[in-house]
Amino acid sequence: MPVISFANPKGGAGKTTSALLLAGELAAKGARVTIIDADPERWISQWAKLPGKPPHIEILADVTEDTIVDHIESAAQTSQFVIVDLEGTASLMVANAIGMSDLVLIPTQGASMDAKGAAKTIKLIRNQERMGRRTIPHSILLTRTSAAVTSRALRNVRDQLDKAGINVLTTSIVERAAYRDIFDFGGLLGELPADRVSNVDKASENARAFAGEVLAMLKRPATAAEAA
Repeated sequence: MPVISFANPKGGAGKTTSALLLAGELAAKGARVTIIDADPERWISQWAKLPGKPPHIEILADVTEDTIVDHIESAAQTSQFVIVDLEGTASLMVANAIGMSDLVLIPTQGASMDAKGAAKTIKLIRNQERMGRRTIPHSILLTRTSAAVTSRALRNVRDQLDKAGINVLTTSIVERAAYRDIFDFGGLLGELPADRVSNVDKASENARAFAGEVLAMLKRPATAAEAA
């Protein structure tokens, strides 16, 4: 079953939020999902302790660089999707998870520091491709973007990525209060109380578009841009 890793050594790039949004959308469609919580902060594990976690989302948190390959392999045998939220460092654990992945998403904010972190991740992917002698599909996922205005910094980052031939998902994760509040209320995004959380419908629409694009990417062969 597909293994999707979220990686960027730059902390705060939006890995955990993006990983949970994707898992939630897949679970809402009835899929069995295992999330491997390899982020030292364990935000997804904390979310799982709140009310409302679907029974068909399993969380694995006791993961080390020595065990992550075993965990991914085992989860892929029992779940329809395996989502790996990786730590914000360029470590052996990250490299091992990338080597096991069917798709690597690289959450990146519109800032040069995030773009540099993304470049390190792409270098890791290329090294794993050479070692495994296979293509590992990957794409940049722009996060915490404005729904109304595209900043100059974001335009600069997007131009740099385009010039480098790096694939970028069409759907970005827009800055929404609902994406923060899900870690306070628990449960799935669409179940957040609309009277207490603003723009739940717009956040859900954004998350659905993101998940749909990821599913479409999993179904098609890797392109030259993804393998570059």
